Amino acid sequence: MTLTDMMLSSRKQAILKLIIEQYVSHAIPVPSQQIVREYETSVSSATVRNEMAFLEHEGYIIRPHPSAGSVPSDKGYRYYVETLDDIAMPVSERFLIGHLFHQVEEEAENWLSLAATILSQMTKSVAVVSMPKTADAKFKHVELVSLQDLLGLIVFILYGAKVKQQLISFTEPVNQTQLTEMSNKMNRTYFGLDRAQISNVDADLSPIEKTISDYLVHMMQTEDERNSVDTCLEGWHFLLNQPEFEQTRQIMALMELAEHRNLLQTILPQGLPDQGAKVVIGKENEAEAVQNYSIVLGRYGLPGEAMGTLGIVGPTRMQYARNLSVVKYLTAVLSELIAELYGRKLEQQNPGEEN
Repeated sequence: MTLTDMMLSSRKQAILKLIIEQYVSHAIPVPSQQIVREYETSVSSATVRNEMAFLEHEGYIIRPHPSAGSVPSDKGYRYYVETLDDIAMPVSERFLIGHLFHQVEEEAENWLSLAATILSQMTKSVAVVSMPKTADAKFKHVELVSLQDLLGLIVFILYGAKVKQQLISFTEPVNQTQLTEMSNKMNRTYFGLDRAQISNVDADLSPIEKTISDYLVHMMQTEDERNSVDTCLEGWHFLLNQPEFEQTRQIMALMELAEHRNLLQTILPQGLPDQGAKVVIGKENEAEAVQNYSIVLGRYGLPGEAMGTLGIVGPTRMQYARNLSVVKYLTAVLSELIAELYGRKLEQQNPGEEN
């Protein structure tokens, strides 16, 4: 059963929304008299206080101290997120993002760095963006360069703009003309294949070509077995400036995860959809190190071929509608760019409201 299976009345929803918006804006407990002033209908103060008492009894809001105002609980934020209905980015900001991406070189690393910067700036949170990881490395292009009679350089391009270089020694002299002929043959024969398929191709290779082919397969195997995922991280100063984290020790565990390259693995939830975005709030996070934060994550790329993750880490007191809109839009932008890189065209996407 989800929280929205037990729908709150419209009045309770409005009061909960007011409390959340006030707390997100000011980071101080919200007194009942402020809600009475802000509530825009002719409802008595006693009725508003009764509704707030109900929300507190059911766990949607809490009071840090008996005499203090109210703050949203994880349950309150969850209800709020599940009932959001308008999370589209303004058209002007979409145009700005499109303009920024047209200014950078067409390489995945540049796109991801820019995406991380945009995410952190627009959400005032820590942004994390991972490189797209292919299910299996696939051959795209190879160039063989003669350095000396018995020494050459393999410049190997995999799908996803991954460029690998490897020196290779020959047992007999080989000139550039011969190497160009060999690379052309392999480009025709191996295009779009993974390492298992390359190993099984009957290409009638010469001994030197077989040696080069073995090098290529080994380079692809190394890429397939690579465990760590390269990530871009931006925006730590935004998190450190939040009043919740004025005591830096509260943020040390998160920074240690980043230093050990375990942040993405730790915050990645089960069942992250290929489209849309997912919000994980406070203690919904399994890892204790991130239970004081909310996380908004989305997947981008080509399902089954090359997928990456982008998202933000911020206080539970975040602007959920705003942050969801930014994450969802940037996943769509990066998906289009990765599809173009692979020579594909994405079907028209209609991201679900996976929150």
